[in-house]
Amino acid sequence: MIGKLKGLVDSFGDDFVLIDCGGVCYEAFCSSRTLQALPRVGEAAVVFIETIVREDMIRLYGFASEGEKGWFNLLMTVQGVGARVALSILSVLSPAELSSAVALQDKAMVGRANGVGPKLAVRLVTELKGKAPTGPGIDAGTLGLQAALGEGVAPSAIADAVSALTNLGYSSAQASAALARIVAREGDGVPTEKLIRLGLRELSN
Repeated sequence: MIGKLKGLVDSFGDDFVLIDCGGVCYEAFCSSRTLQALPRVGEAAVVFIETIVREDMIRLYGFASEGEKGWFNLLMTVQGVGARVALSILSVLSPAELSSAVALQDKAMVGRANGVGPKLAVRLVTELKGKAPTGPGIDAGTLGLQAALGEGVAPSAIADAVSALTNLGYSSAQASAALARIVAREGDGVPTEKLIRLGLRELSN
C-alpha cells in the first residue's frame, strides 16, 4: 500500500498531479487546495496518499497533509459522499475550517462545495459531529468552544460576542477561534463588551 510519495513534480492536470519517483510517475487526484500548494514542475514534493481500489480501477488520491487525508476518509463515511465530493469539500475548506464547520454545525459553510446540496450539508455536519480527526491546524480548546457554541451550551457572553463579530462580517469559525484564544489568556469571566473589543483586536492582527 502506498502511504506517501516523495519525488519531483512531473506535470499537472485539471484535478491531478504526476509525481516522478525515480523514473516512475504516479498519478494522484487532489483537491484544488493541494494542487495550488504543490511546488512547480521539476521541484521536489511530498504527497500523502490514499489508495482506493474498485472492481474496474485503482486510483491514488493525494493530500498536502495527514489532516487532509484524515478528513477525506472521514467524509466518505457519510452516505452520498464519494471521492469526488470529498475532494470538492476539501477544495473549498481547509482541515481546520472543516473541523470548525462540523463543531459549529455550520451547514452553510459545508454547502459551499460543489456537489453538496442542503440535505447533504445537514447530513455531513450531523453525522460527523464529534468525529473530527486530530491533526495540525486547529487546537482542542478552539474545537471545544466551537462544539459548545454548536450545541448551544457556550456561556452567554461568549455566544453574544461571537454573534456580534459575525454581524461585523467575520465567519463564525474565525470569531470562535479568536475568542477561544482570548478565553485561554483571560479566563471565561470576561464580559461581552470586552470580549468583542479583544476579539476585534485579535482578528485584526
